[in-house]
Amino acid sequence: MVNQTHASLDRTFAALSDPTRRAIVARLGEEDGLSVSEIARPFAMSLPAVMKHLDVLTDAGLVTRTKTGRTVTCRLEAEPMRDAMAWLERYERFWTAGLDRLVALVESEAAQERAAAAGGAADAVAPTDGRTPEETP
Repeated sequence: MVNQTHASLDRTFAALSDPTRRAIVARLGEEDGLSVSEIARPFAMSLPAVMKHLDVLTDAGLVTRTKTGRTVTCRLEAEPMRDAMAWLERYERFWTAGLDRLVALVESEAAQERAAAAGGAADAVAPTDGRTPEETP
């Protein structure tokens, strides 16, 4: 089971690593049930090249193809992407913790800069004995 899950994730991430395949997946997410010709239309590549991309997406389980007569229709299958998202979410806490530390650092530095700017040209610190900065020697 573990090896099968890892193999499935490997195929999913490998399939999604190519910008053309990501564009195909995005298009099928917007317009499900497109023919291979409709999918190929916006790409500056041959129909066989698009078919090879579809083969990779099909092998990864991201796309299913059905043939009706001479028309091959493609549909997006979301399950492999759900599995990939579940895998990524396990590591989200690492990103979140790192981003939280970064936000705290930036906010701290911004607060220090505002405090320095609010002090203006007079960098004098008010004495604690009740005198004003102008009264100090």
